[in-house]
Amino acid sequence: MSAPLSASEEAQLMQTIEMFEVITQSQPLDYQSLEILKEAYFKIGQAKDVVNTAKRIAQAYVQLGQLSSAIFEYESVLQLFPDDPDVKQALAQIENRAGSISDHPPEIVATEKKRADSPRSAANSAHSSGTPPDDMDDGRKLMSKLFVDARHMGESDFNRYWYTPPWNDSPPQVVQPFLQVLADQAIVPLEKSVRIVMEKARLGFLPIERYEVDMEVARSVSRDLCRRWCILPFDRMSKSILVATANPFNKQAARELELATGMRLLWYVANPPDLVKTIQKIFR
Repeated sequence: MSAPLSASEEAQLMQTIEMFEVITQSQPLDYQSLEILKEAYFKIGQAKDVVNTAKRIAQAYVQLGQLSSAIFEYESVLQLFPDDPDVKQALAQIENRAGSISDHPPEIVATEKKRADSPRSAANSAHSSGTPPDDMDDGRKLMSKLFVDARHMGESDFNRYWYTPPWNDSPPQVVQPFLQVLADQAIVPLEKSVRIVMEKARLGFLPIERYEVDMEVARSVSRDLCRRWCILPFDRMSKSILVATANPFNKQAARELELATGMRLLWYVANPPDLVKTIQKIFR
């Protein structure tokens, strides 16, 4: 039996529930956020909400064509409520669709395997040598496709304003995100650039300025890492660290953070100026 929650732990969970209910209402297929929401309900002892959220997760998996994951989620509900009519009906519908929908496309599986196999060894090698890894990827190439190839800006402006911080430096302040620079230079409005990035990354948006960041989690990694890449671990759920970023394509930042935490990372896009202010506040 788990230990009773302290007042601060309960308050943090209630804040997580409030925030992620808002996120999942606007982004119903964001099963990553739904999983966080389900776990928060579980920890606070709201069994009915746990079940309802599990059904929402399963429905999201069905919409995304990931049928085996949907079945697994529905069966977890049946373990608690064997006669749930909604779940039985949903499972029957999945059986009818199973022959026509391909579950877990090969490219997704390959991507996940690549993520699991490569980051830690590459980051370890780079840090031990003190030089950038040969395959260092801070998202420049993909950002160029999104903004230059799509004609939101010229290549010369992109090259002028894209900035890759020096390897293993100690930034005196938070490095301004590229999206913020574009807005400051009146090249691409901030709201538009954030929307472009979110649509490509398919990640949830987190209003970081309204979230009560878990200071212990945030400060569990180095100040330099957070400042250099403008990222912020802001909460923890079981074996996962929740991270805010303005550049979700920065694989190097993900490598370094995974190396520092040794935990699964769940990424969210945050408004660049709010993210910068939050990082500055935490690492004064």
